[in-house]
Amino acid sequence: MSAVLEEVLSRARKLIGQWEDEECGVLTVKDFCRYAAAVNDVDYIRTARAQEAAGEAVEAPALFLSGTLSWEDGPAEDGLRPEELAARESPCTQGLRVRQVHGGQAVRLGRPAVAGLRVTATRAVTSADLRRGRSGEFVLLGVTTRHRAEDGEHLMTKDETIVVFEALDDAQDDESGAAA
Repeated sequence: MSAVLEEVLSRARKLIGQWEDEECGVLTVKDFCRYAAAVNDVDYIRTARAQEAAGEAVEAPALFLSGTLSWEDGPAEDGLRPEELAARESPCTQGLRVRQVHGGQAVRLGRPAVAGLRVTATRAVTSADLRRGRSGEFVLLGVTTRHRAEDGEHLMTKDETIVVFEALDDAQDDESGAAA
């Protein structure tokens, strides 16, 4: 096994089961509509704005929580890794010469998220395994994110797999992971 992938595994295994909370704040119709615009769901936008104007509860699009990578503004373009992930979305790889792809996602929906609801996301690395394929060795990282309402009720759980490969070219800077 390469030293880089060994380091990814070592870091990940130390983090398995260490849940970290992130306060997402209060959900808004504006955020829902921005998401709907990004996925080209114009009908949702019209319906949500009409419900809001009528004083009715507005539910988030079904995959809104799973489609939101971060509740922060996000890094500037030069703060993204070559695969366009922010460092915080790349667990266990900071400063390492790696490439990553998302290997899939499973979502379990709970109570619908509605505008005005305060949400907390809790995230942890849940597994780390070394695998070998036609292109060589890689690490599969399992990451789970649980979204819950302020009353503790389950809104959504997302289990995702991140595939980590050693970068074999000189296109990355060792310290930041950003493109050189």
